[in-house]
Amino acid sequence: MKIAIGCDHVGFILKPLIISHLKNRGVDIIDKGTHSESRTDYPIYAEAVARAVASGEADLGILICGSGIGISIAANKVHGIRAVVCSEPYSAKLSRQHNNTNILAFGSRVIGAELAKMIVDEWLNAEFEGERHQTRVNMITQLEEE
Repeated sequence: MKIAIGCDHVGFILKPLIISHLKNRGVDIIDKGTHSESRTDYPIYAEAVARAVASGEADLGILICGSGIGISIAANKVHGIRAVVCSEPYSAKLSRQHNNTNILAFGSRVIGAELAKMIVDEWLNAEFEGERHQTRVNMITQLEEE
């Protein structure tokens, strides 16, 4: 599995901890930046990760900013992306099972490293349940097409 990861300057300190955690799980990482703590704009990295996922360069994506909100909104502007911002593991799990999310976002000002790892694990361990949920995901995709 390949995961693209990106963050703005606020998520910069948390990103290497998540990368290390993912590598320990045997995940290949595509680091889309940022690569410093210099002030930057989260839509740059949201787009880079979202395009990597949408094109198939990566299977999934993870984004980190201060709250997770702005970076997930930006990622969701890319066709084919279903990004979710989560601050606890249960919603991350359900987002995969029911919505087939392909990008996980969280905020480094909202959660700490250990909780972030738990959220990542629940998200990665969950599988899309299909059936009635597929109908709803298809409806979301239809909205994108209009």
